[in-house]
Amino acid sequence: MTDPLAKTPHPEETVVRRGLFRRLLKNPLGVTALIILLVVLVAAIVGDALVPFDPNRADLANAFLPPGGEHLLGTDSAGRDVFARLLAGARITLLAAALAAVVAVAIALPTGLLAGYYTGRFDSVASWFTNVTMALPSIVVLLAVSAALGKSVWITMTALGVLMTPGLFRLTRNTVRAVRNELYVDAARVAGVSTTSIIGRHILTVVRAPAIIQVSVICGISISVQAGLDFLGVGDPLIPSWGLMLNEGFRNIYSAPLLALWPGLAISLTVGAFVLLGNALRDVLEDAQTVKLTKKQRAQRAPMTKPLSLADMEAASEDADHLLVVSGLGVGYPRTDGTIKTVVEDVSFYVDRGEVLGLVGESGSGKSQTAFSILGLLPDEAEIAGGRILFDGVPLVSAAGGRLSESRMSQLRGRRIAYIPQEPMSNLDPNFTIGYQLTRPLVKVLGKSKAEARERALQLLEVVGINDPKRTFDAYPHEISGGMAQRVLIAGAVSCDPDLLIADEPTTALDVTVQAEILDLLRDMQSRFDLGVLLVTHNFGVVADICDRVVVMQTGAVVESGTTSQIIHQPTQPYTKDLLSAMLAGTAPMTTLVPGAGSETEVAK
Repeated sequence: MTDPLAKTPHPEETVVRRGLFRRLLKNPLGVTALIILLVVLVAAIVGDALVPFDPNRADLANAFLPPGGEHLLGTDSAGRDVFARLLAGARITLLAAALAAVVAVAIALPTGLLAGYYTGRFDSVASWFTNVTMALPSIVVLLAVSAALGKSVWITMTALGVLMTPGLFRLTRNTVRAVRNELYVDAARVAGVSTTSIIGRHILTVVRAPAIIQVSVICGISISVQAGLDFLGVGDPLIPSWGLMLNEGFRNIYSAPLLALWPGLAISLTVGAFVLLGNALRDVLEDAQTVKLTKKQRAQRAPMTKPLSLADMEAASEDADHLLVVSGLGVGYPRTDGTIKTVVEDVSFYVDRGEVLGLVGESGSGKSQTAFSILGLLPDEAEIAGGRILFDGVPLVSAAGGRLSESRMSQLRGRRIAYIPQEPMSNLDPNFTIGYQLTRPLVKVLGKSKAEARERALQLLEVVGINDPKRTFDAYPHEISGGMAQRVLIAGAVSCDPDLLIADEPTTALDVTVQAEILDLLRDMQSRFDLGVLLVTHNFGVVADICDRVVVMQTGAVVESGTTSQIIHQPTQPYTKDLLSAMLAGTAPMTTLVPGAGSETEVAK
């Protein structure tokens, strides 16, 4: 029987999805805002061709002409055509708003993403500058800038853009901090996705909706501030703008009240349209069901190039027969008093190709910390207190050299070391389809085309026992069950042909029947791909079902190890015996608390 994974994908396909613009047209408020902004934009672009008058040409003989005739909206106190000045003001207003928004986004968005994702010193410095900027009185600063650098709308709007960055920065930073520790972000890191891609794809997706609203608010505020400054006489009097027209209208409110109506109406409609469009785009992005993927992307597999020390080379030579070697590993966390709290101490074991090793212990025993040490996912404050970890001769962790750099570790994760987390639904990004999340590592890590990645993902979904791969491929995480989600994660873990698979409590959140199916699937995947598997669990029933060897951990240390048969039938340590006695298998079932009809109690009565 031919293995379906051996099929060679053929023609490339393009995933055609519904566009944002089409969904935007279904939103009445969005359509209304779009029409208003398009009218203003067209007026700004072709305004000079619509009227034969120069907006700055004064003709005192025609002052205060009423609307009608060749002057559609009449003239002002200097005889200038109001309609011509309104169209010219639209150009200045839109450009000013765009400049302020671009400056704010260019500064606040990247700094907010980096500060929220990396935290630490950069976050502290960026937050300090943000607080200082927020403490500055904006109007006073703008007046000072105008007085010092001249009455230029472009200089003023650039300064306004800088002053508008704190709101967008804080919004971005706080949103990123809320999702940076989500399990699907860790899952993306383990899959080998680069930090840039994680921020750009997973983090930015969460930020984009509130950021769009904030940018639309910035545009509206910029228009209002620019008009307000011109109204106060701070702007350049030679450049026609809605603020100058509004000033003109208020100075002649009794003799020509309509002069204040037209610029006021234009400002109100434009600001309102920006706010409505931002909300409509937010709704469209939040409700979007698909993403159009068209551009090819390639990624080459980068070899590990970290030089080995003499001690590492000798250790690698000794352990060359093992896929993974953990020797004397110690992990600790600093306390406030300067001491180190050790959570993993002198842990040693190995994993060979083609075997399943169970790492067993109760919660807090240090087994997950050990697994995260191998994956390079320990928190920044964690310290390697001793020992070393070798993967196929490459030192991942050593007490002398610390941890392998994130850039080099990312060359192993997803490519050669895969990870299956617990809580499957939390490890799938709700913003993307199952198919997108399966094909993304294939494209970025293995350099496959979109068509090849799609074909392999469908084959993998079939291999892991999903009856309708196409439907699951197009579904979102909330549309599938927990068991199917775990199968999807297993398919994603083996998609890039890893050598080592780390499964962290892969059946914890599943019911008993689904647990058995997942364990059978794991064993099948291990046999099919000749994987070395490190299974982290607290359940000896799972160990007995799938593991070849067992390592028992208690309070951060190894207390016993051996083959599964030895540990289960001939345990030597009291802790191991306690864990085995906690299993339900082989125990007598409990009787009912309340006797039913026909029970022995009832008969006795």
